Amino acid sequence: MSAENPTPPPQLAARRGFLASREARIPWITTPLLLAVIVLIWHAYVRMSGISPFILPAPGAVFADWIALLGNRRAWFHTGMTVYATLVGFFWAALIGVVLGVLIARIRWLELTLNPFIIATQVIPKVALVPLFVVWFGFGITSKVIVAGVLAFFPILTNTVLGVKSIDEGHRDVMTALNATRWQVFRRLELPSALPYILTGFEVGIVLAIIGAVVGEYLGGNQGLGQLLIQAMNGFETSQMFAVLIQMSLIGFAFYFAIGLLKRILIPWHATGAS
Repeated sequence: MSAENPTPPPQLAARRGFLASREARIPWITTPLLLAVIVLIWHAYVRMSGISPFILPAPGAVFADWIALLGNRRAWFHTGMTVYATLVGFFWAALIGVVLGVLIARIRWLELTLNPFIIATQVIPKVALVPLFVVWFGFGITSKVIVAGVLAFFPILTNTVLGVKSIDEGHRDVMTALNATRWQVFRRLELPSALPYILTGFEVGIVLAIIGAVVGEYLGGNQGLGQLLIQAMNGFETSQMFAVLIQMSLIGFAFYFAIGLLKRILIPWHATGAS
């Protein structure tokens, strides 16, 4: 293989492709196996210890309650409300976070002005603001959307700022030498370079958004999976609580998977998108 032609030979390329394909299949085997082992240990512990179902129900009882939950129209209504609050809150957090992040990264005086406020708001426990949002916006869906958006906003904002500021100055100099406009610099250089950071912020933000929506449902209102979990707790239905937790987890996995799919579509050239 000469220096002028760094392309690997077909045998090496095929071997790399085979190894990458095998590596990609590993989680589809090991993860279900690990989950099965955890469930078996759980089942064995419940059977051998004789622990009360009120404390720790058997996996079979939890699975049966989850199947019953899937056939309950009321449960799907609560699921829909949680999904709605999460998506709407995440949408506004993403929109405002990306736009403000780009402006802060590009305008120095704006960064110096807003940075103390951003730091101050980040150190405040966001969950502690939930009662205040309930007082301001009531027990309806609005307070849940705002809590979800507030929790998702900061990772999106900080990752956007980091992405735009991490661009190599040499690349900017090339764009300047080509007499590129500010819009062309943003569209051709800043946005593609910052996308991996922005989408990583999305991955963190969507998880925090569903946490915010559920926490908002804990403290106010009578809709959503958080409220369904509180009702199961008040009725001392521990297996029902586990079933609701499974439903929440699956929604979180679905959202996270959607962001991962978006990364594969938008940044297939990047390591995080290719994986």
